Amino acid sequence: MASLDEWKKFYPDKFTSEEIIFSNIRHGDRIFVSSGCGEPQYLIQSLMRFVESHPKSFFDTEVFHVYSMGLSPYTEEKFKGNFRHNSFFIGNNTRDSVNTGNADYSPVSLSDVPALLKTGLVRVDVALIQTSVPDEHGFLSLGISVDIVKAATEKATLIIAQVNKNMPRIHGDGFIHISDVNFIIPHDESLIQLTVDESDAEEAAGKIGRYVARLIRDGDTIQVGFGPLPNAILASLHEKKHLGIHTELLGDGLVSLLKAGVVDNSQKTLNHGKTVASFAMGSTDTYRFLHDNPSIFFRTIDYTNNPLIIAQHKNIVAINSALEIDLTGQATSESIGDQFYSGVGGFQDFMRGALMAVNGRTILVMKSTAIDGTISRIVPSLKESAGVTLSRADVCYVVTEYGIAYLHGKNIRERAMRLIAIAHPKFRSRLIEEAKKRGLIYPDQRYITTGEEAWPEYPETYRTTKTGVQIFIRPVKISDEPPLKDFFYSLSDKSLYRRFMSERRDMHHERLQEILFIDYTKAALFVVTGDEHSEDILATGQYYLNSTDHTAEVALVVKDEYQAKGIGTELLSYLSYIAMREGLLGFTASVLAENVPMLHLFEKSGFGVEKRNTAGVYELAITFGKSV
Repeated sequence: MASLDEWKKFYPDKFTSEEIIFSNIRHGDRIFVSSGCGEPQYLIQSLMRFVESHPKSFFDTEVFHVYSMGLSPYTEEKFKGNFRHNSFFIGNNTRDSVNTGNADYSPVSLSDVPALLKTGLVRVDVALIQTSVPDEHGFLSLGISVDIVKAATEKATLIIAQVNKNMPRIHGDGFIHISDVNFIIPHDESLIQLTVDESDAEEAAGKIGRYVARLIRDGDTIQVGFGPLPNAILASLHEKKHLGIHTELLGDGLVSLLKAGVVDNSQKTLNHGKTVASFAMGSTDTYRFLHDNPSIFFRTIDYTNNPLIIAQHKNIVAINSALEIDLTGQATSESIGDQFYSGVGGFQDFMRGALMAVNGRTILVMKSTAIDGTISRIVPSLKESAGVTLSRADVCYVVTEYGIAYLHGKNIRERAMRLIAIAHPKFRSRLIEEAKKRGLIYPDQRYITTGEEAWPEYPETYRTTKTGVQIFIRPVKISDEPPLKDFFYSLSDKSLYRRFMSERRDMHHERLQEILFIDYTKAALFVVTGDEHSEDILATGQYYLNSTDHTAEVALVVKDEYQAKGIGTELLSYLSYIAMREGLLGFTASVLAENVPMLHLFEKSGFGVEKRNTAGVYELAITFGKSV
């Protein structure tokens, strides 16, 4: 392989002094800077030194990039006459400048940016890039930042490259020949690193990760968006198998799955066997892993983020985060009210592309609160002037540390109740009241709260019945009214009569609220479904504390077509476990004498059962500590 010194012999004019190089930049030029962790830090510092020593050398130039994670001295007041900064995505170090009007922000989906450059709608005069050392054929690699950098190099009339031996050589679209570069400044320095903040690897992130893991299936292709939370929750996917990656951003979390063999890309629809991304942000170890790795392929961002390309991946799951979501499902990831925070990025690209894919899913993750728990991220309506990054129609799953809300295809009332169910408990009562005022939910919607605990957290469990039926038992949710209504109306008249001992057949909203909204200091209610994602309720079970002793009255009912399959046995076992965990001594039950299957169910529970027949109704007393 030819050394850089040998290439100097072929192209001596490209290795001239920095003063000569930067003197080629003209007044009013538009300067593109490589994005993210691929930002050429030394090159920027050198340019600033040149400007300070030649203050009138050029002025009114525009510096633009996708996002800056490193240096951004061109936003400083002293360079106001020389530079105007414009960003397609706002980073921490440029946010204040944008929001004070001293810099610009161009909201656009990242997939659209290369076309803006290629068509000249956004002019590129100068490209400041960072590359690997040239290979024996003279090709430089753009390394960890291909995204829109490739398009910028194809349109710029002046390309200045910082050649850095620490930049990995990555397979794919990110190669540029040394002959196409105007000037080269060799300088080795550490690349910018972006690692997960340990403060985000907390209990809430762990819970969110475990919920997300429930939604990921073996063989899925995944995309993970920008931000510490999506990256942190990837730790919950290490038990999965044969995952694939098609993403814009490749970070430490995804690379850890690659190293562990969780990702092998063996079931991808496109680019079989390849991890496809557009840029990387991570640690030095991640950058080393990417170097000359034939299983890693970096494409330009108009490929990775093209919704039509994304949609060709069967079983693709897009995982992204948002700052705020309202009760109708509108979400923002780019602004907090009128304060610009980040950008559109690839948020829309992947969420819409995944929705179009066969078995595609979108997952919006967020902690339920912000600013040390003082405000809710689930709000009645987005703040005034907030940008709607994701429309109501684009949201499938929303996940907080309090659970999963599935919104796709649901009406506004259902959406509001599902989102309230995963909000922080201390904000749920207020959200209910605000939703009522806005006409989003029933005006008489009930909500039981005891102190700050609006809804207890009981364990969920999978059970397999004696006949081999797998079921999922979970506590009821405040959003369960629609499926509960469907469940009760699916029961035969005989099952309804045996459960309620009444000829009433109606199960309207008011009556459902009496069943659903109970005082959890005195009662508990559970439902059975086929799995954790199903909304089809197969059975319900509940108990109410008796006032005379430390026991509870229990009742359960199973859908007619699922009776005699062992579901009732598993549900009663679960109810008994919960009751004993709460310190109860036993159950009581009233069972019609004609309801022989239910009588047998209690008698075979394994506990001591005493029964007394009164006018065709058996009054049962079940003692937990006493076996048959």
